[in-house]
Amino acid sequence: MKTCRRYFIRGRVQGVCFRASTRRQAKRLNLTGYAGNLRDGRVEVVACGELKAVEALEVWLHQGSDLAEVMEVVSEVFSGQEFLDFSIG
Repeated sequence: MKTCRRYFIRGRVQGVCFRASTRRQAKRLNLTGYAGNLRDGRVEVVACGELKAVEALEVWLHQGSDLAEVMEVVSEVFSGQEFLDFSIG
């Protein structure tokens, strides 16, 4: 079953390769979507694909890249556009 979720990640997640690491992890899981920095210091991630793969990425987001310090991950259902790949915005 295909699903899409949007995540807002708060903590030390900008300038620590968080988006690039998220993209690598998403590609390993065959997910589409994007990861982008927000002006308030958070990172927004949209992930679409098989439910178990999206759930696996969510678990990974709570840890993040090696240099990241994740303080909070907020998740919501995403029903926006379709994606062909996983990109960094």
